[in-house]
Formats: sequence, structure tokens, C-alpha cells
Amino acid sequence: MSLPARILQAVDTLRSQQQGPVCAYLYDLPALARHVRQMREHLPAGCELFYAAKANPEVAILRTLAPLVDGFEAASGGELRWLYEQCPHAPLIFGGPGKLDSELQQGLDYQVAAFHVESLTELHNLARLAAARGQTASILLRLNLKLAEAPDSRLVMGGKPTPFGLDEEALEEALAMIAEAPALQLQGLHFHLLSHQLDVDAHLRLMRSYLRTFKQLCRKRGLQLPLLNVGGGMGIDYRNPEQSFDWPRFCAGLGNVMAQEQLGSTRLRFEIGRFISAACGYYAMQVLDIKRNHGQYFAIGRGGTHHFRTPAAQGHDHPFVVVRGPQPAQLRGQSVTLVGQLCTPKDVLATQQPVAELAIGDIVVFTHAGAYAWNISHRHFLMHEPPRMVFLEH
Repeated sequence: MSLPARILQAVDTLRSQQQGPVCAYLYDLPALARHVRQMREHLPAGCELFYAAKANPEVAILRTLAPLVDGFEAASGGELRWLYEQCPHAPLIFGGPGKLDSELQQGLDYQVAAFHVESLTELHNLARLAAARGQTASILLRLNLKLAEAPDSRLVMGGKPTPFGLDEEALEEALAMIAEAPALQLQGLHFHLLSHQLDVDAHLRLMRSYLRTFKQLCRKRGLQLPLLNVGGGMGIDYRNPEQSFDWPRFCAGLGNVMAQEQLGSTRLRFEIGRFISAACGYYAMQVLDIKRNHGQYFAIGRGGTHHFRTPAAQGHDHPFVVVRGPQPAQLRGQSVTLVGQLCTPKDVLATQQPVAELAIGDIVVFTHAGAYAWNISHRHFLMHEPPRMVFLEH
């Protein structure tokens, strides 16, 4: 695996400019824009693409994406406020369980495009708040479906008991509540049962199940709904990034599924996070020490999982590239465990991975660090200095 020339140049610039050891995130914004444009080119007609900001809400990321996506998805009041402040003209949709009344009020203040309602309690609260303000709230009901073919991936969020969405048995009561609440306008349904999906054929089968279930529910209850939100869940294979989710093949298959299932004027809405932003980010840390302990080599870098929690959270050895410095190699053709500066044996980014050459002063660059990385890290643990943030704009 090699790094793009612009990333290598940025790493060399950091090395020459920085007073102490390098520790930084680098984000390739033009690469992010190209990736999203390509995603849109493949997406079938009748589909919308929203960005799930929980993956990476950095301002430069959001502003790069704002003209390229149909809007943003927020999963908390804090995210909703941040998105509204940074991209005030972008359509916003608001999901997540356990919404506070104050957060629902926020959504009404910002006139969000849709609330994703997760429970009967939330439905009741939103109806009350919207009516008191004389507003109409557009809603999607999130359902935790029971499908004949249960989905499978590393992170299943539905099809079994979970905190997410309404049980199908609660749908009748929800529809009755909506019928009695003129302040609520039902726009559609929201199905999102899994994440980390790498199998295109399995995901196409899931999409077909979604579409058929949606049509059955609408037909049975006499509903005509313009929108079906099918979530995201397209995975990144961190062990072998080239084997990540095949978006072009999925979109080609999705077009066929949509034509066969005849959704009419109903639009499909995707809200995708990881698959949009992961590849644009890089985490770089300079090697501070190399040691042999109980027969294994360890390289200690300036940083760690308090900055880059992704490998610990996902339980994998994260892919990396060594950018050599001027020092002669201390290791050649050896396996090494890459760790950070924390006082815990869990501060591991990659275990016993082969390196051609490595020396103190080299910079290890972890690829695919643009999603669920810095923003999910326990950054205050041990109070180390944060990484430098570098946004490559040209």
C-alpha cells in the first residue's frame, strides 16, 4: 500500500515545520469531493444522498460536502445545532433515540426536513410541542422490522430486540396517534437494520426486503408515502481496504431492484457516514521508541488510541504506511506492534504487523482515518496534547 503524493508531501512538510514529534490528522478534501461526486454518478434516479454527520463533523468536511449531498443527518441536539450553525442552508434530518423535549424544540426551531421518530413517547411529545407552537412537524417512523431473511453484519441494529425504532406491533398505535395529531405529517418510514456491510449481494437482498415490506405496510394501511429512508451501513474493510463495499455494483443492482419492485413516485433516501468520509482521512504519528519485550518488537508513537480509537473500537489491526526518516533502519523485515503513549495495554493500533524497515523518527501514517476516529476518541485521557489538524484544500 502506498500514500497519495499530496499526503506524502504534507507529511514531509509537517516533519520539517513541527518543533516536536509529529502527531496529526490529515484530511484530503479534494479526494472527499471526488468520491462523493462519483457516488452520486452511480446512484439510481429517485434516490437521495444525505451525510450522517456522526461519522465526522469537522467543519471543513461538512462544508466540502454541503454542495454535493442532499443534506445532513443529526443524531443528537448537539449535532443538530452544530450542523445548523455550520451549514445553515442545508436540509437537516434528525434521528436518534431518547430525544429531549429541548432537542425536539430545536428541530422545530430549525424547521428540519424530517424527524425520525423512534418511539410512541417521542411521537406524543413531538405532537404536543408542535401543536403548542402552531407548527407542522414532518416525520418518518423508524421501524425495527422482523424480516424473513434476517440481516447479518458486524453491527446489527434491528431485526432483534434493540433500543432503536418502533416494534412493528406499535405501528397501528403510532398511526392512530398521527391521525389524531394534525401537527404531525407522516412523510415516510425509516428502516436501518445494520452497519459494516461488505457483501453487496446481501445488501441488495436487504434493499428488496425493505421495498417489499414498505409496499406491504402501505397497502395494508392505505398509506401513500413519498419517502423511504433506507439508512446506510456500507462498510469499510479495514483489514483490506480494496475489498470494501462495491458501491458501483450495488447501485447498478439497486436500479434493477427499484424497477422490479415498482415504487412509483416514492424516493429512497440514504444517510451514509463511514463510507463517505473514511478514506479522506489519515492519522500520522512519529515513532518515539522501539523496544523488544518478551520476544516481540513494539514501536511507541506520538499519539495513540486517545486520538485514534477506530482500531480499538472495531477490533482490527489498522492499515498503515511507514514514511521513512533519515535514520538508518533499526528493524528490517520484522513484525512490530504499533502502540501509543497511554498507560494501558489496550493502546494498540496494530499488532505484530510486518514492516520492511523502521527506525525512531519515522512517521507511521494510518489510512482510512476519516470516520469514527478523532470524534469518538477518549481525547482527555492522560491529558496529552491533541493532534494537529491539517485540511488539504488544493
